[in-house]
Amino acid sequence: MSAAMDYQQKLAEKLTILNERGTGVLIRMNYIKKTCADPKLRPTVLTEKAMESAIKYINKKFPNIDFRGNIQNLTSIQRQKADVLTATASYYDSFLDVIEFRDHVYELLNTIDACQCFFDIAFNFDFTKNYLDLIITYTSVIITLSRIDDKKALIGMFNCAHEMSNGCSDPSYPRLGQMMMEYEHPWKKLTEEFGPHTKVSGALLSLRMVYPRRNLPAEQWRSSQLLSLLSAPANMLDPASCDTMACEYLSTEVMERWIIIGFLLCHSSLNTNQASQELWKMGLRSGLFLTLIRDEVLNIHKVSEDLFDSIKGYSKRVADIKECREHVLTNIGAMHRERRHFLRGAIKELFKVLDDEPGLLGPKALYVIMALSFSRDEVLWLVRHSENMPKIKMPEDYIDNQMAELLFYMEKLRALMRRYIHVVQRYHVQYLAQFDALVLNDTIQNMYVCPEEESVLMSSFVSALSALSVKQVDNKEEFDFRPLRLDWLRLQAYTSVNKAPLPIKDYPDLAKVMNLIQFHSRMVDNVEELLQETSEVSIFCFYPRVFEKMFTQSSEEMTMKRYLMSFPSVCSHFSNCGHPLCPEEVSVLLSGLRLCVTFLEQIAKHTSNVVLEICAEQCNLNDQLLPKHCAETISAARHRKQKKPLPKKGEIQKEKPGTESLRKDRTVLTNVDKMHLTLTELCSSYSLTSDFIVCDHIVVPTEFLLSHLETRLSEIIVRMANYNQTTQQIARPSDLLAGVRTYVAGLHSLASYINVDVTRLVKSVLLQQTQPLDSRGGQTITTLYTNWYLESLLRQASNSLIVHCPTMHCFVNQTTDNEPSFRAEEFSDVAELQALAELIGPYGMKFLSENLLWHITSQVTELKKLVIENMDVLVQMRSNFDKPEEMVNLKKRLTGGENVLKRMTIIGVILSFRAMAQDCLNDVTLSVYELASAAGLTCNIDPALVAALISMQTDNTSIDEEYKLSNLLLVYVAVSLPILALDNNSSYSREHGGHNNNIHCLSTAINQLAAAMFTVQKKNIEHELKDFLLVSGKIVEQSSFLSQDMLESCFPYVLLRNAYREVYRTCIFTLG
Repeated sequence: MSAAMDYQQKLAEKLTILNERGTGVLIRMNYIKKTCADPKLRPTVLTEKAMESAIKYINKKFPNIDFRGNIQNLTSIQRQKADVLTATASYYDSFLDVIEFRDHVYELLNTIDACQCFFDIAFNFDFTKNYLDLIITYTSVIITLSRIDDKKALIGMFNCAHEMSNGCSDPSYPRLGQMMMEYEHPWKKLTEEFGPHTKVSGALLSLRMVYPRRNLPAEQWRSSQLLSLLSAPANMLDPASCDTMACEYLSTEVMERWIIIGFLLCHSSLNTNQASQELWKMGLRSGLFLTLIRDEVLNIHKVSEDLFDSIKGYSKRVADIKECREHVLTNIGAMHRERRHFLRGAIKELFKVLDDEPGLLGPKALYVIMALSFSRDEVLWLVRHSENMPKIKMPEDYIDNQMAELLFYMEKLRALMRRYIHVVQRYHVQYLAQFDALVLNDTIQNMYVCPEEESVLMSSFVSALSALSVKQVDNKEEFDFRPLRLDWLRLQAYTSVNKAPLPIKDYPDLAKVMNLIQFHSRMVDNVEELLQETSEVSIFCFYPRVFEKMFTQSSEEMTMKRYLMSFPSVCSHFSNCGHPLCPEEVSVLLSGLRLCVTFLEQIAKHTSNVVLEICAEQCNLNDQLLPKHCAETISAARHRKQKKPLPKKGEIQKEKPGTESLRKDRTVLTNVDKMHLTLTELCSSYSLTSDFIVCDHIVVPTEFLLSHLETRLSEIIVRMANYNQTTQQIARPSDLLAGVRTYVAGLHSLASYINVDVTRLVKSVLLQQTQPLDSRGGQTITTLYTNWYLESLLRQASNSLIVHCPTMHCFVNQTTDNEPSFRAEEFSDVAELQALAELIGPYGMKFLSENLLWHITSQVTELKKLVIENMDVLVQMRSNFDKPEEMVNLKKRLTGGENVLKRMTIIGVILSFRAMAQDCLNDVTLSVYELASAAGLTCNIDPALVAALISMQTDNTSIDEEYKLSNLLLVYVAVSLPILALDNNSSYSREHGGHNNNIHCLSTAINQLAAAMFTVQKKNIEHELKDFLLVSGKIVEQSSFLSQDMLESCFPYVLLRNAYREVYRTCIFTLG
């Protein structure tokens, strides 16, 4: 062909477009295969019972299906032809894409053969790579297509439905049906197709200088100090460069795919060319499986053996295949294990040096790309062989419990390149402008012949590179060298055809400098894509079982815990492997988010367990220092002072707090030491990244940890309350507070390991504990303590088993024959109620108060019922209060006096407890009345009680009627008070400062309840209470509305004074 025709063929453009298209078609075929094989995703038309006979008939007669003569077999399709057409259309169109792709590949390969193109990976790297990629992609499409079991059924059903709907077959059906029949045995057909394409072998042979160099054992890597910047300190600033830059990071998996599949297609050279045979054998010794796409693999030895068995004259090659397979089973696992071991140390050293001196990223960028590429190759090899592990004697070679470290430093190197991208750009912009442009210009000047088209392209290269400036980097201008790289690919195509005016094989210097320029330009504008190309491991998305197994194995190793964050971080790669031709695959890629969350949950769970175990240990140690445990120490000291005999040898001496810190040998690790070591390792993993993106979701690892800690801490606080509903036992508030403080102190130490907001965590948890239910709907300590104080302490106080003790500001147990289940003063003194207030806060105290008031309103309701039952008598008693004879007669008619006093006493007990609890909140400053009461500040009128009484009212409630009931209730209480004198428990206790049956709480009940009721009814409290002054002085003392002068006018104080004197006559006060 003439040069002009060569230019018009646009080989470079066609190769680029067809490779992209082919990848999409291949992914599409793989998705169809997976969909048809999965019972959950399988098209409904293939699973319906009614369609079975039609599918069986179509598979039997395909592609020559008689739509008219055997209509009885296709009745089900006839009935649902519209649905069948819709369900199978996308599959049919996808198969048509394969035909279209095949036609274009045939055309381009024939054109390349006609042009007699020259391929050599060292000279025209991009042209050769694109050519081999196209062949492998096309082969992979055909092989994947042949593995779709339902392809005939889908095509046949579509064509049946199409003919039934339109009266004729689809125009493309004959070709499509013929193609499906041709590729029943794909390898046989493919070898026939590629027999004439002799250029494939030449392109493959160019790898004989590259592939063996990349496929070395770890011992040789180690002896040559591969990837080490420290091996030659004097050359550390020298730019890493070679004649074949792109070959240095070309994936070995890609080369193995080229070699194995390429020589299967063009196998004739294996019997005639020794170099081809050696390269092919080396490829066969690389492993057992090759990846076609995703998790679809090729068993290279089985496929090769089956193909060559069917061809005459290849018995020696079959023997070679068997020999290579035995070599792989014996040696390859150990070789790759050693490679991974070497790479873990090499990339760790590389990262440490570059992290310390990021300026070296400029001259040594090639080292980073090579390290990532080598590591990725080993990861991919292990993943595909782990999933398809052969039966061998040493399966441990295919298991790597240290994969986390390799992935971790791969992620670290990627992050380092992104962080210092400006350093890389500055260096390579200067390199391109001040070195590459000059060398290229000299190379062009030394050429003997330079045609116009090639001259224009190369001149544009020089001018584009010479115009570069560091200021562009400083100004953050966007660089785009894609046109330059595409022009270089065009130039490779122009100079690689037969009889080209400027044959590239005659100008190796041009190839060297342009390959160098291509790499340097990618370091300026295409770093992200280059990182994806050399380190993207989205293959894990399609091997979730292997991925999860690797995570589990690594998490069991103590030394690997610091690298565990690499597993969720790798999930961010998954979104990069999608393709526009297969948007349905997004649902598969979203599984990466599920895996990421699973890993983060596991790491967070493990970390939170260790943190809380340390806190629990600290809590136990702190508990030993509480005052309640000092009795034994005091007793022992007393024994020593009195020189009493020591305990016998059989008795176990209790260790003093702090003995756990005394050690004779520091190398002996305690359990706490081990936990701190584990915590250090786990927290180190969080240093990988603060956040990353997975499937358009921003993932923040520390939030998972905080979430786990929040849940666990809430559970632990509730568990530490130790509430038993059956036995009504609960921990003292002060003990719980001490435990909570210890846990909070332990959690704050977490901030020294990792950057998390522990204060926000603690506030969130403790604030939830002040509510009746936490964020998960579980009970909180507010609910537990509210229930306990109501059901245990106040219920026993209502039955006079527990007495309110004003002297000591607490409740105490009555002396009885039965042993009390708890000591009331240990839960109700000032210290305990202050601890309770600190634990449940104002919101919790408000909830407690609301529950107390609910019980008060219940009592008020019952009191009103009693007043209504005795209303006639009470009205008369109120009007005849100053007539003793009538009062005596009326009192005989009055019923339920004891009940009234009992309920009023209960109200008084509840109000007294509530007042004690409210007093412990006086540190909180809010505003007047409701807010002041919530803060623990006392008010003359209890606003919460007022609100509770208002809530009792209904639409039919009459204010006058309520006022009448309130007045009569006070009368009822007043005339019932003498009954108390008949109760033996009414005796006054000097020690407690109250009565044994809690009747001293009556004054509290009368004052607060009356004030609240008359406030609701908008009456004058002082005036209404004046009629009640005959009760006792105690009421006046506690009332804000009555005075001693009013009392004196109704009840002479001399009587009260004589009563007090009689009670305290024999009282002896002792102090100290």
